[in-house]
Amino acid sequence: MSAVNLRTFDLNLLKVFDIVMSERSLTRAALFLALTQPAVSNALRRLREALGDELLVRKGRTLEPTPRGLELWPAVRDALQLLQNSLSPSVFDPATAKNAFVLTMADATAAELMPGMVEVITRDAPSVTLRVVPLTTRDPRQLLDQGHVDLAIGHFPAVLADLTARAQSGEAVSYLHHRLFAGDYVCVMRKGHALASEPLTLDNYCAARHMLVSFSGRAFGFIDEALSVLNRTRPVVLTVNQFFTAGKVVAHSDLLTVLPRHFVKVTGFEDQLVQRELPLAVPAIQVDALWHQRQEGSSAHAWLRSQVVAQSITAFAP
Repeated sequence: MSAVNLRTFDLNLLKVFDIVMSERSLTRAALFLALTQPAVSNALRRLREALGDELLVRKGRTLEPTPRGLELWPAVRDALQLLQNSLSPSVFDPATAKNAFVLTMADATAAELMPGMVEVITRDAPSVTLRVVPLTTRDPRQLLDQGHVDLAIGHFPAVLADLTARAQSGEAVSYLHHRLFAGDYVCVMRKGHALASEPLTLDNYCAARHMLVSFSGRAFGFIDEALSVLNRTRPVVLTVNQFFTAGKVVAHSDLLTVLPRHFVKVTGFEDQLVQRELPLAVPAIQVDALWHQRQEGSSAHAWLRSQVVAQSITAFAP
């Protein structure tokens, strides 16, 4: 494959490639770019010819990237974002900004942070919009890398450990993070549950029927990991992906679940629940904001992060 001559290469093709990779659809990419579908197809053809690779191939109704396309996309997206940051005004003015930010977090975290964030944009940034999408993974780096979300908020211990190890070995890292708050969990059951009027021991905890909140759908969580160290297990009969759903189900069943302590008070039905300390040692949950390095030079993103930090301080102040 011959080297690309930047003097004659049309850099607009990279913008088309970025959007098609994000949308995986010529139709949606054409709508986003305000181009015709033949124009998008033609741009992709020219890019394929210049790079000597198909980049994307059709599979059913979607486009799937080739290995070369997957390898190229992060570099293209980073370069486009850096160029956009350089060309944009250096100071973000919330009063006139029209940015649309996408955040991913658990519903328990959103319940605490979003009311304050709505107050901020209503008061200071009336044309800014926020979109919160469910957190479905403990490693959101791919979502950040592909630009699907601007900021991920959650418990990411394996990600932070990996980033720290890479940085200590001298390897460049593409993600930054900020500690927002530390929280703990409690066992929750309905009022009138057989265990609500007696101490919660490890034996009766393990003998009860449980519901697990799992973002990935995997029916084995950090409580099960802690129990396995003690050579104990618990019967998990239901797995859901939202804390609110778990609280509602528990309030009307004999299942036990584990919820963030701070979340119980904002459910709206705290009076239907009984909280008990867990009968085993579980480390505190550290919640961090995680973002891609390409956003570091964006004053808009810096404003978003500062507001999230401010709301976490307000919501989780001791």
